[in-house]
Amino acid sequence: MNTPKPPSSSDSRSADSGDLHRSEVTLTAGDLPLHCPMPSQRLWNSHPRVFLPITPGGQVRCPYCGTLYHLPTDVGLKHPH
Repeated sequence: MNTPKPPSSSDSRSADSGDLHRSEVTLTAGDLPLHCPMPSQRLWNSHPRVFLPITPGGQVRCPYCGTLYHLPTDVGLKHPH
């Protein structure tokens, strides 16, 4: 009997893949402000929504599900004038 393996910690997918149990997500400016779970994830009500602070070039891990979010340095955020 073959049992499926969970994704490895190096498994990186886009934020709109819909997979709640992924371990890493690379964000875009459209994903901000960052909260987990994200609206595109299945079972969005699996844990309370938590807003996570992140800056370009940084990363943050959700305290509930352990998903690691990365925000590239070249994300192109718009700054107020």
